[in-house]
Amino acid sequence: MPVSEMQVAMSAPVVEVRDLKKHFPIRKGLLRRTVGNVFAVDGVSFSIQPGETLGLVGESGCGKTTVGRTVLRLVEPTGGSIMVRGEDITHLGKKALRPYRREMQIVFQDPFSSLNPRMRAGTIVGEPLKIHGIADGAERERMVARLFDRVGLRAQQMKNFPHEFSGGQRQRISIARALALNPKLIVADEPVSALDVSIQAQVINLMMDLQREEGLAYLFISHNLAVVEHISHRIAVMYLGRIVEYADKVTLFTRPQHPYTEALLSAVPVPDPALKRNKHMVEGDVPSPVRPPPGCHFHTRCPYAIDRCRVESPPLKDVGDGQLVACHLR
Repeated sequence: MPVSEMQVAMSAPVVEVRDLKKHFPIRKGLLRRTVGNVFAVDGVSFSIQPGETLGLVGESGCGKTTVGRTVLRLVEPTGGSIMVRGEDITHLGKKALRPYRREMQIVFQDPFSSLNPRMRAGTIVGEPLKIHGIADGAERERMVARLFDRVGLRAQQMKNFPHEFSGGQRQRISIARALALNPKLIVADEPVSALDVSIQAQVINLMMDLQREEGLAYLFISHNLAVVEHISHRIAVMYLGRIVEYADKVTLFTRPQHPYTEALLSAVPVPDPALKRNKHMVEGDVPSPVRPPPGCHFHTRCPYAIDRCRVESPPLKDVGDGQLVACHLR
C-alpha cells in the first residue's frame, strides 16, 4: 500500500543517528603505533522516516559513504548512537545485531564488483534468503523469480552470470538482492553514477516506485545534485565529515543558506546557453581530514569568513521552516 506524506510525517523514524563519529587511526612503525586519525565522520545527526528519502551530498572524500556504512554497522562507529525502530544498535554484538541486518540493506556504487562473478544471478539474489533461513529449495526459487519480476527482469535470466547483463540490469539485480529480506531502510551509495544517463532515469524511477509500494526509507548518497533533487524529500549537505546544511529539497534548492551549498548549486550546469547566473566560486582545495581546520571547517575556502569562523565551530541551528545551517553568519 502506498505511503502518504501525512503517514510519513506521523511515523516514528526508521533510523535515527545522533552525533555519529568515525575516526580511522593512522598507524606507523614496526609496532603500528597510532600517530593520528582520519576524521572521516565528525558528529553527524539525522533521522529518516518510513517512505522518505534523505539525500546526502558533498564532494568526494567528505565522508558520505562512511556515514552510510557506519549506519549499517559495516564499519564500527567511534562515537555517537544509531537507533533503529527506537532501539540502540550502536554497540550490539553480531548475534544481537542479526535481526536488524534484515531491516537494513545496501545497494553499492559499482553494479559489477558488488556481484560475485562466479555465482548465477538467481543464486546471488536468493543468498540472503538462505543465510537468514527464510526459504530454501523450490520456495526460494519462486521468491527469487518474484523479485526479478519486481525489478524488471525475466525469471529466465536467473541462470545467467553477472557478466551476461548490462550495467543497468546488474544494478537491478543488486536492488532485488536488497529487497529480498523486506528491509525498512536501504542505503543507496551512488547507485547510478556508473550508469548511462538514460539508464540512470530508469533505475531511479524503479527505486521511487518500490518506495511508494513498500514504504521504504532511503539514505541516498550521491554527488549528482540533479539526481538527488529528483528522488529526495530532504537533503543533507556534508563538508569534511560534518553536515553544514539540512533542509527539504525545495527549500535547499531555492534558498540555500550555507556558502558551500551555494557553491555546489552554482556549479550545476544549466541546459540553456542564454541563461546567465552568478557563480559562487570556491577557491583552494579541500583540507585534509587528518588535520581539519579549527573552527568552521569551510572557513579556509569561504569568501565570507570572519575571525569567529576561524576559532569557533558553528552548530547546526534552525533558520526557519526546519532548515538547519551550520554558519555563524546565518
